[in-house]
Amino acid sequence: MDNSIDQMQKTAKTIMLFEQRSFTPQQKQMGDAVVTAAGLVQEAVPLLSAINTNAGRISRISEQISQIEGETDDLHDLGVQELYRTNRESNSMAFIVGVEIYDHLEKVVDRFDDVANEIHGIMLENV
Repeated sequence: MDNSIDQMQKTAKTIMLFEQRSFTPQQKQMGDAVVTAAGLVQEAVPLLSAINTNAGRISRISEQISQIEGETDDLHDLGVQELYRTNRESNSMAFIVGVEIYDHLEKVVDRFDDVANEIHGIMLENV
């Protein structure tokens, strides 16, 4: 979970350093995915105290986070492609900054997927 938090902080720092004030629809959707994944992890952790009782829900949460991660990968690719098409002729800095933000957002969700995989592994070992 520490890696997830660290990556969120890196994302926020990048946004502040580049003074980014507006975001593409895909970046906003990726931000929403981060919030959703964080909420699912927050729900899953207390369930570990009664793994046998909560095994089904823990498994579903892990699956949801993995699905969110896959969707976020798709948003990343679509967003970078759109950013390139929009800025290739006129604004290379906007492209560079946008890609940096996309990459950070994608990494945040990847770290949450890592957490979900660990939680799922703990559940499998104990059920």
